[in-house]
Amino acid sequence: MASTHAEIKERMVWAGKVLVGEGQDDFTRGHISCRLPDDPSLFFMKPHSIGLDEITVDNILTIDLDGKVVAGTARRHSEVYIHSEIFKVRPDVNCVLHTHPPYSIALSACNRPLLAYSQPGALFHKSVGLYEDTINLIRSEAMGAGVARALGPHRAVLLKNHGAVTVGSTIGETVVGMIMLENAAQIQMIAEAAGETRPLFPDADIQKLQHDISRVDQFDINFDYLVRRARRKWA
Repeated sequence: MASTHAEIKERMVWAGKVLVGEGQDDFTRGHISCRLPDDPSLFFMKPHSIGLDEITVDNILTIDLDGKVVAGTARRHSEVYIHSEIFKVRPDVNCVLHTHPPYSIALSACNRPLLAYSQPGALFHKSVGLYEDTINLIRSEAMGAGVARALGPHRAVLLKNHGAVTVGSTIGETVVGMIMLENAAQIQMIAEAAGETRPLFPDADIQKLQHDISRVDQFDINFDYLVRRARRKWA
């Protein structure tokens, strides 16, 4: 896991490229942040007006929990409050990611929770919040606080008709979590569109799998694989 500022920034750079490789880009929209390990009141964040694959060590901003830039010269994202407000209330969270994955957005528009139709779905079993206040951008502390409340203790929250937010203790957990969330939503939308689905497995069985695939080191192993794959592509 990254520990120094340089290592964290480098991991954020590759997180952006991994996300684009996984179809998580939406023009210059979407943003990732990571809390500073030596000062939890500050976090690094992708700047405005660039794609996720254009994050560099030099353009990453340092921001405080009020959403103010304390280091860096690039433009700050107006949705900074998604990150700052979650960091305020979730000391266990070190990374926040917001993207606009299509199947997750489609599911957020349906009157259905995310269900364990797949192993990725089991990861999010009873662990996805829903923010329904607005379709608009999250451009105020109050709106960011609303997202944080909807997230609650979970690892993800769907912003109705807008996008998704995942959180984690590491960049790897957060990025792989977002990829798995979208995969779970895609499988669910396909299964339910095909007609009547078979009964879900018992809750205890789903919870056991959820526990087994929730180890942080496994998220980081899979993230490192995605980084190696991205390095080959971007070499």
